[in-house]
Amino acid sequence: MSEPIVDEPEAIPETLRERDQWVCWREEERDGKPTKIPVTPGDGGFASATESKTWASFEAALNYTETAQADGVGFVFTDDDPIVGVDLDDCRDPEADDVDDAALDIIERLDSYTEVSPSGTGYHVLITGTLPDGRNRRGSVELYDTARFFTVTGDHVERTPTRVARRQDALTAIHREYVQEAERDTASESEQRGGADDESPTSGAADVDVDLEDEDLLEKARNASNGEKFEQLWNGNTVGYESQSEADMALCCLLAFWTGGDRTQMDRLFRQSGLLREKWDEVHYADGSTYGEKTIERAIATTSEFYDPDPDDETADDTPDGSSPDVGAADSERSRAYLAEKNRLLSERVDELEATLAEKTERIDALEAEIERLTDELRGQEEESQGEHVATASENSSESESASLLSRLFGGRSE
Repeated sequence: MSEPIVDEPEAIPETLRERDQWVCWREEERDGKPTKIPVTPGDGGFASATESKTWASFEAALNYTETAQADGVGFVFTDDDPIVGVDLDDCRDPEADDVDDAALDIIERLDSYTEVSPSGTGYHVLITGTLPDGRNRRGSVELYDTARFFTVTGDHVERTPTRVARRQDALTAIHREYVQEAERDTASESEQRGGADDESPTSGAADVDVDLEDEDLLEKARNASNGEKFEQLWNGNTVGYESQSEADMALCCLLAFWTGGDRTQMDRLFRQSGLLREKWDEVHYADGSTYGEKTIERAIATTSEFYDPDPDDETADDTPDGSSPDVGAADSERSRAYLAEKNRLLSERVDELEATLAEKTERIDALEAEIERLTDELRGQEEESQGEHVATASENSSESESASLLSRLFGGRSE
């Protein structure tokens, strides 16, 4: 390349720029294919994603791209940082600016700093979180968290955040849906067909005709074992969720359960909730789907259990096995993952606070010792000053007495 690929380095989040985990790269042909080779900033030698001595600061790496030895910069993922990279390949037409639905879905749900890849045909999303166990690649979706480097361009995608956001819940869900599950490809095709099936609004959902009026459904949802959660989301309270999009998804999963996956009723009910915003009707996908339509699709696809009213008991509001209704394994797993991550972060925070407390306690002890030393020193100086003052006063008194005596003597002679 004749020009450095990073045109706007200030667009790259400071969270990344402040770390000395940068390499350069240059494009070479390997086995007939263009390959990005990691390069050590400064000497042009081969860089390794596992050897920190071959890394440098962002400034050093960026400066080295001005030479003929490097075409761009790259960020190295390590076990010591919380950064995760999501690589979406071959999903963008740079000329028509068309983007695959799957890539748009992932970008939307991660809702973090996103940039166009060097080739212009893909995207890189950077978040903080913990990559779930299991495979890390399927098709054009690949996830990195250690011992790899990510090319960074600074070509920020508009309408995505300018910061690297924490998105553990979304990462867990995307890993499960797009990478881990072998059935994902089939499910995607089913979802796409489902959007065009006007005869069956519950396509892909349960074969159960719930047939509940909106008010009856809302009453059952509020009185269920997870009714407090439903009420919170219904009122627009997103506390406990990393973004409103996560809250939107959670409410839609609950609605999917209670409606039996009836898209029309789900949409109608969601519009009555406190979570409704203008974004719901905005077109966010290349196939013309709105954010709301796609959220409903995903909720139905990830809900594995649906409310099945007992025909012999019109007042039944529990599942056939007597257990309290919930949104299914997907939402339950999301909740568990969220709680586990929250507990881990709290434990880390407690450790940090305890370490800080120990440091402050040690500092307080040192300051108290210093205060005691200075107090003793000041007391000594005061005592010494008082001694000098007494001596001076004594001398002045003697001199005064002598003057008075002489005055009396000479005064007597004068008389």
